[in-house]
Amino acid sequence: MEDHLSAKEVAKDGEEPEPNYRGIRAMPFIIGNETFEKLGAIGTLSNLLVYLTTVFNMKSITATTVINVFNGTTNFATLIGAFLCDTYFGRYKTLGFSTVSSFLGLLVIALTAAIKKLHPRHCSNEAVTCEGAKPWQTAVLYTGFGLLIMGAAGIRPCNLAFGADQFNPKTESGKRGINSFFNWYFFTFTFAQMVSLTAVVYVQTDVSWGIGLLIPAGLMFFSGVLFFSGTKMYVKVKASGSPMTSVAQVLVVAFKKRKLSPPDRRWLSLFNYLPPKSINSKLPYTDQFRFLDRAAVVSPDDEIRPDGSSANPWKLCSMQQVEEVKCLARVMPIWASAIIYHIPSVQMQTFTVFQALQSDRRLGRTGFKIPAASYVVFQMLGLTLWLPIYDRLIVPPLRKLTKKEGGITILQRMGIGLVLSVLTMLISGLVEEKRRLIALTKPTIGTLPRHGAVSSMSAFWLVPQLATAGLAEAFMAVGQVEFYYKQFPENMRSIAGSLFFCGMAIGSYVSSFLVSV
Repeated sequence: MEDHLSAKEVAKDGEEPEPNYRGIRAMPFIIGNETFEKLGAIGTLSNLLVYLTTVFNMKSITATTVINVFNGTTNFATLIGAFLCDTYFGRYKTLGFSTVSSFLGLLVIALTAAIKKLHPRHCSNEAVTCEGAKPWQTAVLYTGFGLLIMGAAGIRPCNLAFGADQFNPKTESGKRGINSFFNWYFFTFTFAQMVSLTAVVYVQTDVSWGIGLLIPAGLMFFSGVLFFSGTKMYVKVKASGSPMTSVAQVLVVAFKKRKLSPPDRRWLSLFNYLPPKSINSKLPYTDQFRFLDRAAVVSPDDEIRPDGSSANPWKLCSMQQVEEVKCLARVMPIWASAIIYHIPSVQMQTFTVFQALQSDRRLGRTGFKIPAASYVVFQMLGLTLWLPIYDRLIVPPLRKLTKKEGGITILQRMGIGLVLSVLTMLISGLVEEKRRLIALTKPTIGTLPRHGAVSSMSAFWLVPQLATAGLAEAFMAVGQVEFYYKQFPENMRSIAGSLFFCGMAIGSYVSSFLVSV
């Protein structure tokens, strides 16, 4: 039997077997894979800013730019990953390849720390100038980045969609399972972040960079083992062609037929064909973006095959294809507004580390210093604590009150997240002003190479902005992913996943531009 579909029984008369939806029983493998994948990736990336400035002796602005470009490229690569996934390989094979690529990338970065010849000599606090990395050392480091980009290109757009594939979207229990899956996916994701930002970061900064970076590589290896262990349980949807090709066909044909007059009763007269074994649910006609309807107007020159399909989709498209493009057009304004959220979110992740580095990180009178990157755990803590409370305690009574499946609409949820992100940056600005004022008016507690004086302000002043950022993410980020998923048909779910990361990519590039000016 082909590996693209698990079956309840052997198909009869040559028909494809029905999917055997395992639902929640397949989740330990998928959620477990995601958890250990994030433990590995975040365990390296969360402390990467400190690694580049202390081990590779990069200047703060250079390291920030490198990370922003890396994050932006990683997130844009999800479009390529989604295209290859939908067109050629399917989600299962894409995830398998990407997991291996991510493991190799983390291993290469770990080796740059473990092997002395792969990084420049250590720079002491008293040094005025520090030796930079040689070109070949930087090349090895960037090779690791490249492998991580390839891994993220497949994992990020496909993992959520692959998990949702395990539930039957036509049943009430399946729909409820999908809703809970989104929330618990982000819960385990943030739990993994918290562990990475505390235990793993501590080993990296206070024990050994080599050991601290080999741990994430080992966790990624275990992630792959767990993912492949569940192979026989998965529903593996076959690749059915890139939806972006279909989008291009609709746009081209609509332009070619721009002078044709659409019929009055479009929902009855437009070319309406859906392959009998399509994975998509049939989309109803919508009276929006009507100029696109011309792509489904049948002209005398159009040829239709005996099975009812278009002989040339670059001359005649189906109403289903047109409605898929309308789905994409409808989410574009929401996607564009979400970029505004990603800009402060990206800056929070980088500059909070710098704020912590130049603040008093001592824990009471113990003398123990909390690693700078570990303060981001308060953002994850806000998200982790809020999601189960929201899912189990707030949504049920809201559902009864509003009669809406999620208690409030997804757009309302995202709007709350935008407001909270504005509040986050206001708090961050006030705290930074306080830190600078204390550094200028009161005695400092030391200096850091390439960073400057360390303020006597406690780094715990960063907690309010981080906790508020966590709440903003709980509303905006989770809401975004769920919104994109529910707005697109089944064949466009990988594209839906990549939209979120493309927004993050633009946010990273804009943040990099703001840093440079």
